[in-house]
Amino acid sequence: MAVEMLFQGHGSYRFVTDEGIVVYVDPFAGKQEWYELPAHLVLVTHEHFDHTAIDRMPHAAGCEVFRAADVHPAPDTYLSLSSHGVRFTAVSACNENHPIDECVGFVIDFGGTTFYASGDTSTTPDMRSGRLAAMQLDYAALPGDGIYNMDIPEASECARLVAAQHTIPVHLEPVGAPDDVEPAFPHERAEAFEAAGKIVLEPGDTLAL
Repeated sequence: MAVEMLFQGHGSYRFVTDEGIVVYVDPFAGKQEWYELPAHLVLVTHEHFDHTAIDRMPHAAGCEVFRAADVHPAPDTYLSLSSHGVRFTAVSACNENHPIDECVGFVIDFGGTTFYASGDTSTTPDMRSGRLAAMQLDYAALPGDGIYNMDIPEASECARLVAAQHTIPVHLEPVGAPDDVEPAFPHERAEAFEAAGKIVLEPGDTLAL
């Protein structure tokens, strides 16, 4: 299915399929108008405030919200689930600020087009093991703020390990407060990120997947 991605900024994304299914991942950042479409599915990688604003958007009838605990219920258990025709698989996410038992990334499958929303993370077991590379991903979004997540050199190495066709640098600056929903976009960090097939999106940009 055809999918349009809206990058809302920081680590927040919205996807709309050609069938009208609306998926939000880690809602928090961006203008309120970017949250006007009712959600059918909301995915939350972890419970920090800058990823959990699930009430910024209206919820369609039958909307489902999946948090890390729903898809990663035990240390060695990562679930694959489906909702509204969209399949998503939990993968590991972790660093010193984000315990591996409390966080996940999501590989979202829109009927053959795959998008890896890594959440807040540094290098993970699923990157090192080749699990993610074996999925032959179309798109990956990797953080690189260098404070709560990995720095740009490590993010570039993770892009090599993940080996997606296209990689998008995100979460490039830390957010200091819950009302800072429009953090500045650091162009210099995005440009320093190295990856084959890199795509730089600024808040408000859309991408046809």
